Order: sequence, then structure tokens, then C-alpha cells
Amino acid sequence: MPERRWHKALALDELPEGRVKSVSCGLATICMAHYAGRYAALDNRCPHQGGPLGEGSIENGLLRCPWHGWDFDPLTGAPPGGYDDGVETFEVEVREDGVWVCVEEPAAHQPTVSDLMAESLVNWGVRQVFGMVGHSNLGLADALRRQQQAGALSYFGIRHEGAASFACSAYGKLTGRPAACLAIAGPGATNLLTGLWDANVDRAPAIALTGQVDTQVLGPGAFQEIDLAAAFGKVAQWSQPVLHSSSHAELVNLACKSAILNRGVSHLIFPDEVQTLPAEASARAGGPEGRLPARGIAPPEAELVEAASRLRVAARPVIIVGHGARFEMDAITRLAERLRCPVVTTFKGKGLISDRHPLGCGVLGRSGTPIASWFMNESDLLVVFGASFSNHTGITPKKPTIQVDFDPMMLGKFHAVDLPVWGEIGATVARLEDTLGDCRASDHTAEVAERWAIWRAEKERRLAEESGAGVSSAAIFAALTRVLPEDAIVAVDVGNNTYSFGRYFECTKQSVLMSGYLGSIGFGFPAAMGAWAATQEDDPRFHGRKVVSISGDGGFGQYMGDLTTAVKYDMNITHVLLNNGQLGKITKEQRAGNWDVWQTDLHNPNFAAFAELCGAQGERVESKDQLDAALERAIGADGPALVEVMADADLI
Repeated sequence: MPERRWHKALALDELPEGRVKSVSCGLATICMAHYAGRYAALDNRCPHQGGPLGEGSIENGLLRCPWHGWDFDPLTGAPPGGYDDGVETFEVEVREDGVWVCVEEPAAHQPTVSDLMAESLVNWGVRQVFGMVGHSNLGLADALRRQQQAGALSYFGIRHEGAASFACSAYGKLTGRPAACLAIAGPGATNLLTGLWDANVDRAPAIALTGQVDTQVLGPGAFQEIDLAAAFGKVAQWSQPVLHSSSHAELVNLACKSAILNRGVSHLIFPDEVQTLPAEASARAGGPEGRLPARGIAPPEAELVEAASRLRVAARPVIIVGHGARFEMDAITRLAERLRCPVVTTFKGKGLISDRHPLGCGVLGRSGTPIASWFMNESDLLVVFGASFSNHTGITPKKPTIQVDFDPMMLGKFHAVDLPVWGEIGATVARLEDTLGDCRASDHTAEVAERWAIWRAEKERRLAEESGAGVSSAAIFAALTRVLPEDAIVAVDVGNNTYSFGRYFECTKQSVLMSGYLGSIGFGFPAAMGAWAATQEDDPRFHGRKVVSISGDGGFGQYMGDLTTAVKYDMNITHVLLNNGQLGKITKEQRAGNWDVWQTDLHNPNFAAFAELCGAQGERVESKDQLDAALERAIGADGPALVEVMADADLI
């Protein structure tokens, strides 16, 4: 016999005569009715469309369903006219302390296909899930809840699904491992797309988990039905529906393997009724054992010999590193020190080598330093690791070039290079060091120091510039250079604030995250949430590090509601917000194109006060002499903090 338990449903004066109310008794939802001086407890779910009877009303002595108007006796649950579609009733007792209801305890949980798939995700190393629970993903959400309760993963309920996918993208860029984002069918799923495109174009692994309408109504156009396979078409390099007949653990194996090896987005579509199907007794969760190959693949010997030969005779070689080289910088730095040659980075690669390193020369391109462009222009050989050659980066096609990349399609993508080398970067650099021998390159250490001295003198001159319209970018990022912990993880948004960050901020050991190829406004703060999740794990590369995000007022406005998410989960994130009252980069582009400046002004709240209202620490800075102290207080805060800097829109 199922166990029964009494639950207090109402206080004695809680429900007026002639009214109904939905109450929770354990996991059961009950419709409590007070009619004709008696209390009754009915199943809250109408047998026709599942309408919540506790939200209905008693009319002419009958309880009317709020969804389609069907009537029931409020005390017995019987329908009028002798029909057999009544609702179940439960035993009720009126006691001195309230109205009590006796309900059966739920049966022991039976594992579902969602449980099997959630366990498989955990086995593949998925430790973080960002998302929004909703009506078409409840079965899957319950499986994730069970994994969270077991301590196997962490779940963060966000305020906008776009923040969830940006957090996943940033987590993948930082760690090289996928996190997951969860959404309902229809608008929840489509809200994920921008952040997932960010992951796609920047080659970050991510897993998208979306609900879907019941398969029996799929096609004619049910509520919130869209063709998710088509909607996710090119953003997901792997996308599959979860069907009744699927090999459910195997779907997770393929999704995770594809995300990791292809460095992109995998998408699983969960129809509502499939999520709660019982798992077969013999089914076992999936995992990576026997599924992932060793990935340290070196290029053919002939290409290594040719690359070494070109390096041996170069007098002024320059190494350029992009985002794709981020996990191999120890080996690349050793190679640079052996060659005594400058190392410059793409903008996405900012910080991969310290600006304090004797051979580090900062960022190349539109967001870069004159140091980097000087050495590229003066070089006689470029050795490029993990860079895309985008037009923003500005790698010249006029210099002899060796390009190394794990993706053969990236080699010579925009123009022919002298020596395309296909191989994993770490393995290629190791073999290249073994093959290199003696080189004729001169020691560029003194020249690097000389170029830095010239640029730092220029930055000092810019620090003295003031127009009375706010704090200059040179001052803001000079303060951040002084105050930021040297191992902080820094997520930057897009816009003039980002260009100024690339130009003025000097990295030590910080890790930098940005929306590279997509360049999506709003990336910065959600990315910081993804990075913070990584700092809570045991991975020694990230554990315990401070997370800082930087944006303009336009970028923060995109997902400012998720500051409450950071407060809810006590995320120790410091957000630096440059408020200039406009979309400054677009204003600049309109002026540069001889357009009228139009619709780039912004109506902003006091963001520091907004942060305080959300439960975070908030502080506003109006002059450069306030910067260091305000930043230090925010970085030292226990929990989320926001520093709003009233910034000069022109001194960038």
C-alpha cells in the first residue's frame, strides 16, 4: 500500500467561503474549496486540458475550470449530468490549527531517459549549466536538479537565455571544455542563438539543451513550436532530436565528442513527453572512455624541416599568436626566447604573453599598440600560431609567412601563405624546437624595451588630457593596469571601451575573454558569469582567480537584469562600466562616414544605484583621482560589485 501523509493545507481563516485556492501538499498540488460551510480537497488538474482548478471560481454552486469552463461539484469533484470525467478528492480534517489534507506519498523515483542523459553529460565533464526552467523542459530540468543535488554539477538560473549562452561560450573559451545552456522550446531556444553563434565563430565548445513541444503535435503549429533543427542549422555543428527510440546515452556521447573535437556547438532537442520516459533497466550512462583520441598530432616531417630552415636564416622573425594558441603558450614562449624574437598577439590573443615579458609586444591591429605593428613591419619572417588573419587583426600579406593551425581550412584562408603547416600547435612547436638548430636571428630584447618606452611616454601624455566631459580611457585603463590582480580573468565587451582596453591596458598574467569574430554587444557581463563558474572548480588553472568584466553603458544594458543572477549565486565579479551616455563606437563611425550622428544617445539610470538595488556593491566615479580607490574597494568586495565610471566619449 502506498504511504499516506497528512499535510497542513490552510490556516482556518485563509480561504473565504465560496472560494477555491491551489495549495502544495508535499509534491502534490491540491485545489482547496470552501463551500456551504465545508472544506474539500480536489485534484488540482482538470482531466481535459490540465487546467488549474484552484485558479477557477465557484459559480451557481459549481467549480468552473478557468481554462475551458467545465464544471465540477466543489465538494465531490463530480461533473454535472452524470459524466464520468470527475476529479479525485482527498480526505480532509479541520483541526484547531488549520485544515489538513491526507495525500499519498509519491512513489520512489524511477530513472528516466533525461536522468540517463544528464548523468552522461556529467561523465563527459559538463560541470556547469546556465539556463531557464520552463514548461517544455521540466523533465530534463528535474534530471539536472538531481545531478546538482548529488554534487555532480552546478546550475545557474539566469534572467535571459542569451546570458546563459554567452556564459557557456566564455566558459568554453577559457577552459577548452563545454558547459551547457538550457532553454524551453520557441522563444527560449531562439534567445540562445546569439551567444551560441559567438561560441561557433570563436571555436568554443558548448552544449545547448532545448525543450520542444510534444511529438504528437509537432508540425501543425502548436504553441511555441518552431523548427529547432532549422533554427539552429548552421550555428550548431551537431544537432539531433531526442526520440522515443533513440539510443539516449549515445546521443550525449556524440554531442559531447563533437563539441570537444570540433570546438563548436552541439544541440540536443528534447520533446516534452520524451523527457520523462522510463530509462531501460539495462541502459548505462555514456562517457568519454574510448571515444577521444590523442590530439597532439604533429605535421609531416618535410613541413617541419622547411619551417626550421626558414627560421634558421631569418634575421628579424616575429611570432604572432592568436586565440587558437591559448593553451600552448609555454612552448611558444620558449621558442621565442630561443629565437630572441618579438611576440605579438591578435586582439583575441591579448594577454597570452605578458606585456612585462622582455619579448612581449602587445596587440596587433585596430585595437593594438604601435609596438606590435612596428615589429611586424620591420620583420623578414612571420610565424603565426592559431590566428585567423581577419581584417581587424591586420597581419600583412606582404611578409614571408609560416602559418600553423589545427584546422586545415584556416591555413591560407584569406590569402596564400608561404608555408601552411597543419598540426596541433603544441606538438608542432615541440617538434620545431627539436628540428631548429642554430639560428641567425639577432637579439631583439633591447629594441622591444625601446619601443615600449616610446609608447609608454605617449600614454603618459594622453593621461594629462582632460576636457571636463568625463574620465579619459587612458586614465581608466592605467588605473586598471595598476589595480587589477595580475592573474585576474577579464571579460571585455565590444565598443570603444574594448578598443581602449586593447590599446592601453598592460597585461601581466591576466586571461582575457572577448566576443572575437561575432563582436556582440552585451558579451562582457554574462561572460564573467561563465568565467566565475570555472573559478569554482578544482582546475588549478582557474581556481580562486578574480573575475572582472568591462563594458560600456550600451553593452551592460543588454543583460543588466542578470546582475541579480550574480547576486543570487554570490558570484564574486567586479564589473567596470564606462558610462558615456552613448553608443560611442557607432557615433564615431557615423562621423567617420560623414553621416549625421543619429540615435546613438542613451538614457541611462544611475548604474551604481541600480547595482545597490540589486543587492550588489555599487560605486560611481566622476574623476580620475577617484579611480584607484574605487576599483580597489570593488575588487576587494565579498560578492558582485559594479564601478560606474563617468567616461569621456571622445578621449578614447
